[in-house]
Formats: sequence, structure tokens, C-alpha cells
Amino acid sequence: MAAPSNNRNSRDNSAGADDKSGMSEKVVFINRCAKVVKGGRRFSFSALIVAGDQKGKVGFGFGKANEVSDAIKKASEASRRNLITVSILNTTIPHEVIGEHGGGRVLLKPASPGTGIIAGGGVRAVCEAAGVKDVLAKSLGSSNHANVVKATLAALTSLRMPDEILKMRGKKSAEKKAL
Repeated sequence: MAAPSNNRNSRDNSAGADDKSGMSEKVVFINRCAKVVKGGRRFSFSALIVAGDQKGKVGFGFGKANEVSDAIKKASEASRRNLITVSILNTTIPHEVIGEHGGGRVLLKPASPGTGIIAGGGVRAVCEAAGVKDVLAKSLGSSNHANVVKATLAALTSLRMPDEILKMRGKKSAEKKAL
């Protein structure tokens, strides 16, 4: 039984892009759990994966199995089933937003072109998979990988485009330029 390395850094654990669908996947976290039985220890693994098409669709998946590869495969399938659409303005997000899930809170701010993704761990993986190229982020609450990823997705889900907000107010885009 092969145990994964203790490297918990999400930047090095990329599963790569899938040729047929154009989806990129990123392994955010792999956890090993040990159950002590009569003959010794039984290990099981769980994997947290983020998948996206880098054009505004992103999702996450969580999978558990007795082998790392099976856990990653299950999480990958789950991430492709749970895709959401994200509002992207040029290469960044339209406005500042805070996302919350459980104890995890994530602050996302738009950044000027060329800034890059200034974020860590799960937030970086979600933003890269969604196709956001320039963003500033800060994790304000829990450091639990699953809650940070879910909080980031909650923040990206609550984003609205400027023309959508103007339409709700009963104004036209041309009026905005005149002001």
C-alpha cells in the first residue's frame, strides 16, 4: 500500500488538463486516515479536487477510498458534476466580495491586469480553474481546506456584472457612461 508524500502544497499536485473536455483539475488536499485493527493499521484516503474550464466554470469534488488514485478519481468525477458559472470581467472579478462557508471566510478583491493571483492554497486553485487571472485574496477564518474552497466558490457565485446591476436599477449602460 503506497502512502502519499506529506506534501500538502496544492501548487505541485496538478492533475493536468483533460484532452477531450478542456477541463483542468487541481488536487488541493489529500488526507490519510488510519484505523487500528488487529493486524496493524488500515489506511484510507480522502481527496479534495477543484476542476474548471478556465472560461468561467468551476467546481469542487471530495472523494474517499482505500487508495489515493481511487480517491482522486472519485473527487474528479464529483467536481465535474458540481460546476458553477462565475462572472469574470476581462481578467479579474467585477467587484470586491466576501464568501463564507462554515468557519471559512474568504475576501476577494479585483486587481489590475498583470497582478496575477495573489492567493494561497484552495483559493488559488479555485481562481485558476475558473479562469480568473488577476485577483487579490485573503483567507480570514478557518484554514480548513474544504471550507476555504467552499467559501471561495460562495464568493465567486455571489459576483454580479455591472450591466446586471444597472438593469436591476432600471438604468441603461449608456447612462452609466454619461455620469
